[in-house]
Amino acid sequence: MTVLWTRDAAVEATQGKPIGPDWSATGVTIDSRKIAAGDLFVALPGERVDGHDYVAAALKAGAAAALVSRIPEGLDDAPLLVVEDVLAGLEDLARAARARSRARIVAVTGSVGKTGTKEMLAACLAVYGKTVASVGNLNNHIGAPLSLARLPQDCDFAVFELGMNHADEIRPLTRLVAPHATIITNVEPVHIEFFDGIDGIADAKAEILEGLQPGGVAVLNADNGSFERIRARARVLGVDRIATFGQGATCDVRGIAIEPGSDGTRVTAAVAGTDMTWTVGGIGEHWGFNSLGVVAVLHALKLDLAACLDRLATVSAMRGRGGQITLGTADGGSALLIDESYNASPPAVRAALSVFANTPASRRILVLGDMRELGATAPAAHAGLKDAVEAARPDAIYLCGDAMAHLRDALGRDRVTEWTETADALAAAVAANVKDGDVVLIKGSLAMGMKAIVSAVEAAGSPAPRLQAGGR
Repeated sequence: MTVLWTRDAAVEATQGKPIGPDWSATGVTIDSRKIAAGDLFVALPGERVDGHDYVAAALKAGAAAALVSRIPEGLDDAPLLVVEDVLAGLEDLARAARARSRARIVAVTGSVGKTGTKEMLAACLAVYGKTVASVGNLNNHIGAPLSLARLPQDCDFAVFELGMNHADEIRPLTRLVAPHATIITNVEPVHIEFFDGIDGIADAKAEILEGLQPGGVAVLNADNGSFERIRARARVLGVDRIATFGQGATCDVRGIAIEPGSDGTRVTAAVAGTDMTWTVGGIGEHWGFNSLGVVAVLHALKLDLAACLDRLATVSAMRGRGGQITLGTADGGSALLIDESYNASPPAVRAALSVFANTPASRRILVLGDMRELGATAPAAHAGLKDAVEAARPDAIYLCGDAMAHLRDALGRDRVTEWTETADALAAAVAANVKDGDVVLIKGSLAMGMKAIVSAVEAAGSPAPRLQAGGR
C-alpha cells in the first residue's frame, strides 16, 4: 500500500515529538474500532470518550503509530507522535497534505444533495486520473481535516464535502482544502434554528468561496432563490469565473428534461449550447438536477464530458440516504424499503415523497420522524408537508416525534395510522404491518433514531439480496 506519512514527514508537519521506534502509515483514522494495519491513530479527546484511552488497543490492532497529546500509561516506548493539541495536529497533517498535493480539488456544499453530488463527481473524475473523495459524511471540523490528511501525494483529483449548521464553520475548512472549484448545490431552510433567516444560511454556504484558489471556478445553482446573493458575494471576493446550472435559459448547463425511472434518472441538458443526455443511477428528479451541477463542474474544469458521463449511472443512493432494499416479508413475499433514516429536512422529505409516490407497489407505507434544527419554523414546516404527503397517496401513515404531531393534526388524526413520541415506540407496529408487495419509506432526522424502525422492518422477514438506487 502507498505510504501516506513517514514519521519524519509527520514530525515536520506537526512539529511534534516522536517517541519509540520509526514508523510509516498507510492510513489515518480516529476510530480505534476501525483500525486497519498501518494506520496512524489520531487520539482525539471527546465529550464522552478520550482517544488516549484506546491507544493501546489501536496499536494492538495494527496501528503503525498514534498521534497523542500525552503518553498513555504503559506506552513509554510505543510509536507515538506527541503534540500539544491532537485536533490541531490533525489540521497540521491536513495542511501539509494539501501543500504537497498536485491534485485538482473540488469542494462541495449545500443544504441538501451534498453527498450525492460528491459521489457523482468522484465517479466521473476517476476517468481522468487517480481520484479520492471524503468518505460518507466526513464534512465538519474533524471530518474535513481527516479526509485531507488521507490525501495521497500522487492523486490527480480530490473531492471534499464541507458542511455546517452555524455560521463561520465552512470558512476555516475551505481555507484548509483550498479548492480549485467549488459547488453550492442549493440553499434551503435547513438548520434555520441557528440563523435569522435564509440569507444567513446563504452567507454561511458562501463561505466556501473564500478558499477558492486564484483562477478557480464557483459553480452555482441559478434556479435557487439565493443565487443572486451568492453571486454578488463571489464578485466581492474577486471570483472571476462563475458557472451556472439549472433550468433557466441562461445557464451554462441547462436542464431540458429530467425523467426519473425505476432504475435511474435520464437527463437531457444543453451544455454550453450543445445538447447531451446521460443517466444517473439515483432515482428522482433531485438526482437529475444535482447531476446538472456535476456536469457544470466537469465542464468548468475543461474535461472531456463524453469520456465520463456514463459513470453517472454507477452512482446511486446509499443506505440511510434513500437506498432501496428488497426485503423478505413475514407472509413469504417481498417488500421494498426506501431507507432515508439518516436525516431529514423539508426539501429532502418532499424529494423522498416524490420517489415514494412514483414507486409501483400494492400498498405504500409512510413512516416519518421529526425534522430537527428548524427552530420556530418547525410547527409550520411539519404541517406544511400535508400536500406532499397527500400527493404520495400512502395507504398507511406512521409518524413519530413531537413536531410530527403538527403534521398529524394537519392531515387529520383519522388519516394517521399511528403517532408516537419516539421511533422506538413505533418500530414494532410498522414492522408488523409490512406485507408482500408493499413499499415502505422511512425518513427522519438522525437524532430521531429512525434506524430502529429500519432494523425492525428488516428483522420481520428474511432479507432478499437486491440493492437498488433511491432518493436523496
